[in-house]
Amino acid sequence: MAEETRNRNEEASEESQEEEYQDVWERQQMRKAVKITEERDINLSHTSESQTVRKFDTSISFPPVNLEIIKKQLNTRLTLLQETHRSHLREYEKYIQDVQSSKSTIHNLECSSNQAQNYKFYKSMKMYVENLIDCLNEKIINIQEIESSMHALLLKQAMIFMKRRQDELKHESTYLQQLSRKDETSTNGSLTVDEKTQWILKEIESRRTQRRQARSLSGNCSHQEGTSSDDELSSAEMTDFQKSQGDILQDQKKVFEDVHDDFCSIQNILLKFQQWREKFPDSYYDAFISLCIPKLLNPLIRVQLIDWNPLKLDSIGLKQMPWFTSIEEFLDSSVEDSKKEDNSDRKILSAVINKTVIPRLTDIVEFIWDPLSTSQTTSLMTHCRMILEVHSTCENEISKSKQDLLKSIVSRMKKAVEDDVFIPLYPKSAVENKTSPHSKFQERQFWSSLKLFRNILLWNELLPDDTLQELGLGKLLNRYLIIALLNTTPGPDVIKKCSQVVACLPEKWFKNSATRTSIPQLESFIQFLLQSAHKLSRGDFRDEVKEIIHILMKIKALNQAESFLEEYHLDHLKSLIKEV
Repeated sequence: MAEETRNRNEEASEESQEEEYQDVWERQQMRKAVKITEERDINLSHTSESQTVRKFDTSISFPPVNLEIIKKQLNTRLTLLQETHRSHLREYEKYIQDVQSSKSTIHNLECSSNQAQNYKFYKSMKMYVENLIDCLNEKIINIQEIESSMHALLLKQAMIFMKRRQDELKHESTYLQQLSRKDETSTNGSLTVDEKTQWILKEIESRRTQRRQARSLSGNCSHQEGTSSDDELSSAEMTDFQKSQGDILQDQKKVFEDVHDDFCSIQNILLKFQQWREKFPDSYYDAFISLCIPKLLNPLIRVQLIDWNPLKLDSIGLKQMPWFTSIEEFLDSSVEDSKKEDNSDRKILSAVINKTVIPRLTDIVEFIWDPLSTSQTTSLMTHCRMILEVHSTCENEISKSKQDLLKSIVSRMKKAVEDDVFIPLYPKSAVENKTSPHSKFQERQFWSSLKLFRNILLWNELLPDDTLQELGLGKLLNRYLIIALLNTTPGPDVIKKCSQVVACLPEKWFKNSATRTSIPQLESFIQFLLQSAHKLSRGDFRDEVKEIIHILMKIKALNQAESFLEEYHLDHLKSLIKEV
């Protein structure tokens, strides 16, 4: 009962407190209402008084008002409103851009992987690159040793051929000089020849006999003595060469046999970087990976190039090499942003060719290439043209390595002209008999020099015309070939040689139909043709004279040909010139 009584008292006290609060709130509200009413009455009284004053105050003067003033004020107001409107439009566009940017950022954040996955990828890529560099640094010494061994082997073979050719030329020339002195002094005297010269002459004749037999079996009857490369090796030398080459190739295969494919396969390495480029293109291009990849691939490509010999006709082409196709696939899969033009992956192939392939080619040109070999020259020119075409399509600038390669080609051909060209001049009594040793030796040397002349002019697509004209025409034709032709009696044989000389000249040198004179370097050759035509016109050599006219027309010596026809009244041949 006491508890119930206490509860009732508490409830009654609470109700009394609420009633007191209610009464206080009502009184406050009534005071506020009375105050607001009084203020409103005071404002109304003031307003009525001011209106009354304005209404009845006639002393106040107002400015004159007309239509122009109103119009001017309206225009001013309109201008302010337009400026405000434009300001609001700019703010609106800014807000729209901010909204779009925010949406794009939200989308990128939603689509991107989380930070943990990104960190894991970059960490694994960093470890992979470090391991790759360590592996290549460890193997590069072995690669250089194998490259040096192969280079030394090919250089040794090239030096064997060069030294043998020069020694044989020296001994054969000395033997013929002794034979000439013996013929001049006495017809009954005996000629003493040392054993080494006899052995060399037998070796020369033995190889020539073998080549004649091989040509007769193949049906090649148009071959000229002296145009063979004379690069046959003895069976013992061939066996030693093949054994040494096989040992080097075995070492080549062992270079990366203990390495995982991810660190020695160019395709796998490029696949790693391709994944980086696809997942995080911004960081890929910011890291300048297009400059790093050629350096990483350099040792691997050099291993593949150890067995590559561009002097062989059956050597594999550049575009068929595995590393080339792998790089092309990597470039084809590249989807580049136009803003990343400076870091373009398209420069990778050009950098590889510039830093790896062309230097290897330059070494072969300087030390191993024999310009007297037509097969070597043809194969080398094919590979050089292919490599430089690929390089030019990837890189517009003329690189230093390309210039060095072209300079090496010109330098090597100059050296061949100075060291390997020798055409002896014998008395006519010694060469009139075509079966005499002197006549055969002179013929072989002429055709050998003409072969070098042809090989030099094969480079007309890669080397400048003025360089080839100076080297081929100035140094070889005018100094050696023409002198040999002048020492020969005019006849069908001379005309055949002249035709062969003209056949070697590039047609593009005479494409200009407006000119009626030939290039200046052929002036001596043209004069020799005219002298031969003068001598042949006195005899029964009409076909030979007609052939000379054809030769003059091919080299655009039309004025000289017309003068000759008018001098000898060969009107039936003038129609040939009109057809040109």
